[in-house]
Amino acid sequence: MDERTEGYAPLRDYAAIGDGRTIALVAKDGSIDWLCLPHLDSSAVFAGLLDAKRGGAFSLAPTVPYDMHRHYLEGTNVLEATFSTDTGTARVTDAMTIPSAGWSADLCPERELVRCVEGVAGVVSFHWSVAPRFHNAQARTRIGRRDGVPMAWCRGDAFAVCSWDAGLPNVMNEEIFGTFSTAGSRALVVLSAAHGKPLVLPARSEVEARLETTIAWWKSWTITYDGPWREAVERSALALKLLVHAPSGAVAAAATTSLPEEIGGERNWDYRFSWVRDSAFILSALLQLGRSDEAEAFFWWVMHASQRTHPRLQVLYRLDGGSRATERPIDLAGYQQSRPVRVGNGAADQVQLDIYGDLLQAAWLFAGAGNPIDADIARRLAEIADLVCRIWTEPDAGLWEVRSGPQHFTQSKIMCWIALDRAIRLGERGALPSGHVGQWREQATKIQTFLEERCWSETKRSYVRFAGTEDLDASLLLGVLFGYVPLVEGRLEATVEAIRVELSHGLLVHRYAGEDGLAGQEGAFLACSFWLAEALARVGRHQEALDLMDGLVALANDVGLFAEEIDPTSGAFLGNLPQALTHLGLINAALAVQPNVSK
Repeated sequence: MDERTEGYAPLRDYAAIGDGRTIALVAKDGSIDWLCLPHLDSSAVFAGLLDAKRGGAFSLAPTVPYDMHRHYLEGTNVLEATFSTDTGTARVTDAMTIPSAGWSADLCPERELVRCVEGVAGVVSFHWSVAPRFHNAQARTRIGRRDGVPMAWCRGDAFAVCSWDAGLPNVMNEEIFGTFSTAGSRALVVLSAAHGKPLVLPARSEVEARLETTIAWWKSWTITYDGPWREAVERSALALKLLVHAPSGAVAAAATTSLPEEIGGERNWDYRFSWVRDSAFILSALLQLGRSDEAEAFFWWVMHASQRTHPRLQVLYRLDGGSRATERPIDLAGYQQSRPVRVGNGAADQVQLDIYGDLLQAAWLFAGAGNPIDADIARRLAEIADLVCRIWTEPDAGLWEVRSGPQHFTQSKIMCWIALDRAIRLGERGALPSGHVGQWREQATKIQTFLEERCWSETKRSYVRFAGTEDLDASLLLGVLFGYVPLVEGRLEATVEAIRVELSHGLLVHRYAGEDGLAGQEGAFLACSFWLAEALARVGRHQEALDLMDGLVALANDVGLFAEEIDPTSGAFLGNLPQALTHLGLINAALAVQPNVSK
């Protein structure tokens, strides 16, 4: 059995299940401690992840000591756990179902979470408990029965707890619970949820049919990759697919909010938004994996969302394309007392110049894959390039969204160069209006001059974090990944080595050295570690890249997922999870390193 600390499971213990609209996190001990309804960025109905006493959870586990092994069913986001006790063995399958073609969508629950318990050998006694706390445990949850079926509701949100062969469901003290034993039986406990609509109470046969169809649907979702890290790349792609918001095409940065970058610290952020920063990584990964449908949906989503603020780009947008993301604290204890717990993200109001390069790089990749860019989008992209010409000289908050005040961040200037370089190339190909190509080229040269004169340190033999400092920053690796062309040959290669030496802690890479306006420290940022592996491959250091990839892939948890950060000393996960940027870093690094395996 896995131990908790003051009611909190280690972040490494969580697996994710979802249906393309929301995600639930399942701990090794069988407790679902996080679920937002109806969407990933809605308020939580189970928030035990952020408040073990008040947050609520859906637990399911044997009543006696057990050993447990779990895995995802091959090629799916359906979780299977095997519990072994002194008296027997049972298998638990957890899934959020996808409405099947065999049933009218109008007759399906709006959201459906299925927990299926099958006896494998002997007898195992189980206890289950559903303790919902709607609206992030900030509103009163009502629990009762309707027509004999246990239900929980608050305002316009509700779910029914339907069960079969799972013992008599009891309702008491804001909890729905039951106890049963397996002996070759098959028990089901199902949440059937609705938001502003009537609840659907499904029949057992319908639930079982949707579960089988869901498994088949996931298995039909395939990728094109056959390299040395096939299992890790496939799991990362499936994790990314969980974060693709099916109704819109947006890709959430993570499934959670406020999981700490330092236990007990204040570095707790809401990542349930879609960042323009991630756009080039997303397009690169999806297109190379053969997932053109998701790539196209995301590209058109980001172009639609950014139209609301055109020509200025906002750092992040809501999953429905909205631009409001007001940051505020809520009254939860925080994971292992890490406060504040936040909803919303103040980074939405920051100026970050690097995102213009990310968007133009995404457009470059999209067009390079043979996709047409229509005249209206082409005009808007050209106007964004014009804006970059006017604003690249300004300081900004940088990729890492620092709250200590704006600086002339080197990576931001590099990405402004990328924005203009890609606009020039698209213009020369006739994909963008080319009337301002001369201006774009002139400003791109000025950016290069600024970088060489103001952002290079002879002492460190590296580009630096921002003009006027000697600190390093792992985001400078993106100069290699995105193909920045310095005026002085060899400087990018030297920067890769300087970052490897100064910011690495074994396999892991920290984001930067220097202050950022926040108290405390953070773990090593996993995406940076994968960026280093990719950068090593791109500068010709293939064996080092291979060795680093082998080591990093092995740091995943037992089901192949990664969080945002890792504590270099303990190996504990830190930050929100599953983290899109980490899994994107793994995919893109594997794709970059893999062609050189035979060399």
